[in-house]
Amino acid sequence: MPIPKAELHLHIEGTLEPELAFALAARNGITLPYADTDELRKAYEFADLQSFLNLYYGLMAVLRTEDDFADLADAYLARAAAQGVRHAEIFFDPQAHLARGVGIGTVVEGLGRALDRGEAAHGISTQLIMCFLRDESADSALETLEAARPYLAPRGPIVGVGLDSAEVGHPPATFREVYEAAAALGLRRVAHAGEEGPPAYITEALDLLGAERIDHGLRCMEDPELVARLVRDRVPLTLCPLSNVRLRAVDVLADHPLPAMLDAGLLCTVNSDDPAYFGGYAGDNFDAVRTVLGLSPERLRELARNSFVASFLEHDEERRARYIAEVEAYEFP
Repeated sequence: MPIPKAELHLHIEGTLEPELAFALAARNGITLPYADTDELRKAYEFADLQSFLNLYYGLMAVLRTEDDFADLADAYLARAAAQGVRHAEIFFDPQAHLARGVGIGTVVEGLGRALDRGEAAHGISTQLIMCFLRDESADSALETLEAARPYLAPRGPIVGVGLDSAEVGHPPATFREVYEAAAALGLRRVAHAGEEGPPAYITEALDLLGAERIDHGLRCMEDPELVARLVRDRVPLTLCPLSNVRLRAVDVLADHPLPAMLDAGLLCTVNSDDPAYFGGYAGDNFDAVRTVLGLSPERLRELARNSFVASFLEHDEERRARYIAEVEAYEFP
């Protein structure tokens, strides 16, 4: 069994495997522009983030009903459990569904059905984080937050907000108002920054959005003062190594800055991002950095421990302590 871990950077729409995409397309009477799953898999070669996003949003067309979203989440939880995930804080993109005429209630109720049974069925505790699309307007983000009100914690499953999609040219500062509104509602705040965008986007996410975690953040290494701040303030970074290679943020995995980031004292975690598209789930990412980057068992233990430290489990410190105890007791094969 793989080492226990939390997954903190996972887009549920990015877990749509070709087989499920074709099954849902058939169920909903949708014709995909691919002959079969093999042809679709061949489309999973990306030049950059935008080329990935084009396919990612296109395939969402098969997600129409509560059952579709429930099946999507259940399939992810089953795969994640097999890879050692014990807790998952799951992103979803309501604007991408609203634009297709799929209401936020359909999405949340469907996902919630699977997540509610996630611990009993798969041994995984879960939380839901609603992301705003940074290539949409700030007004759209505010409207989406308002639409989500019935589903916000503590009454509903949404515990936080995030910021994702195409980063370059879409600085965090644009979304200051909606993040202030989210904070006033008691929601946790994370943001994608410093993947394709510059280190300054990380600083903006911290200072203007009040981000408690930075998703990706690998370009912080270009700014020593920012690294010192992240280390001092123990700001978690949710790195996604296989994703970084597929989207050309790094040329090859051997070039990934993860070892240097750990050596610098950064609170790094390893996650899968959009695993159906990027060649691996959480455990696969752990295996890859162990093999290619030569991380020691104790470094891997540190990454697993960090994932629970960085999780939003403040409401259940007993659970967090139990998960960390599992990490400390783990014996590597």
